[in-house]
Amino acid sequence: MRITSKGQVTIPQELRERAGLLPNTEVEFEYREGEVILKPVRKSLSKGWRAVEQSRGSANEPMFRGWTTDQIMAFLRGED
Repeated sequence: MRITSKGQVTIPQELRERAGLLPNTEVEFEYREGEVILKPVRKSLSKGWRAVEQSRGSANEPMFRGWTTDQIMAFLRGED
């Protein structure tokens, strides 16, 4: 594999898939001990996404059995 005159290189498909590098993924480069490391930029999650991540799978908890979706949502929002 060669680097072009513009500094470009093609990342093999297998490596892109294994690393989760999808089209338009922001990446960063790091130089460490004679190696160049490429990794996806981990953006901080918005408040809304953090709430989604925290509640993901919570409807499967035993305490929610028999609850309606509206009841679960009200509980997760902290409503009375």
